[in-house]
Amino acid sequence: MFGDLAGMMGKLKETQEKVKATKERLNSVTIEQKSSDNLLSVTITANRTVKTINIDDQLLQDKEQLEDYLVLTLNKAIEKATQINEAELGAVAKEGMPNIPGMDSFFK
Repeated sequence: MFGDLAGMMGKLKETQEKVKATKERLNSVTIEQKSSDNLLSVTITANRTVKTINIDDQLLQDKEQLEDYLVLTLNKAIEKATQINEAELGAVAKEGMPNIPGMDSFFK
């Protein structure tokens, strides 16, 4: 019994290290999102850190329009980044879980 426990603890530690490495790797995965008319583009990491914002001069004339563009474009980029982040971290976490009958339903 204790042998299994030690093995599970070792696997848990290994999984924690893989999760940490995956989080670090996701800092280098970038998502670029553009507005539908390409007047604004944002680049964020899969960990949802904004890296760049490029604004066409045309948008600088209307503060309210620029704010709307920023909200819409950033939200789309964050949504994509979140999907990538959750898929990558979920795969690592699932891989490291012990084989317990019925646990598969929690990862669907």
